[in-house]
Amino acid sequence: MPYQFRHSMCNEAFEGRSFAETCRAIRSAGYSGIELAPYTLAEDPAEISAASRKEYREIMASEGLAFAGLHWLMVTPKGLHVTGPDAAQRRRSWQHIRNLIDLCADLGDGGVMVFGSPRQRCAAGGLTAAEAVRNFVEGMASVAPHACARGVSILVEALPADQCDVVQTLDEAVSIVREIGSPFVQTMFDVHNAVNEEESHAVLVDRYFEHIRHVHVNEMDGRHCGTGGYDYKPVLGALRRRGYAGWISLEAFDFTPGAERLANESLRYLEKEIASL
Repeated sequence: MPYQFRHSMCNEAFEGRSFAETCRAIRSAGYSGIELAPYTLAEDPAEISAASRKEYREIMASEGLAFAGLHWLMVTPKGLHVTGPDAAQRRRSWQHIRNLIDLCADLGDGGVMVFGSPRQRCAAGGLTAAEAVRNFVEGMASVAPHACARGVSILVEALPADQCDVVQTLDEAVSIVREIGSPFVQTMFDVHNAVNEEESHAVLVDRYFEHIRHVHVNEMDGRHCGTGGYDYKPVLGALRRRGYAGWISLEAFDFTPGAERLANESLRYLEKEIASL
């Protein structure tokens, strides 16, 4: 049987739709997984009841979708920051991450948590970027045992320079992953966020493959796949050669074309790219 990628889509493009309708539309477009932004479920995800978590899980299953994981981890509740000088604020923020680990585990098996959240991890309060990185590493190491216990992988996402000054390259992300040394703290690759990388994206994916657990696809300008001319074939080819088993997950930032259109056009474009490998 030929190698098959697993495709998922992030849910925030369907804002205002019911959860069941969102799942139905994503499955109808041809995706087999869904990735969720916690703020779309509740202002404070810790307050989502056990019954609601069970219902979300059942809806995904009934619509034929697997749960891929969580992203945009710290949009809500307000006032979170994981690297700043206020120790009490850092404790609250890392407790929020622990709460999300529980949510992720309750929603599905083997889910990932993509830790981007530029505003909530950048250097602040007079700290240098290096000091903020140390707080980030310390906090990530503190939640790693809970992630392990719940079977959830937290992924350190590299962010471009115009978004954040803490972890800006895949090399930096992998250095943190290796320092922490937990199999449940790994990294991921995002096309849009790799704009400042100096090496070929395919070379980077191949070099750090053992630590890459998730891939976000989009255009370099944040639009959906096929609208900006990014050549996905080198990265997809590298992933296929290495037997990548994670998700290829669409995370578009421009929703103006409409959710169904960006879902369908992106997947059809990626399928064409994959067929030409």
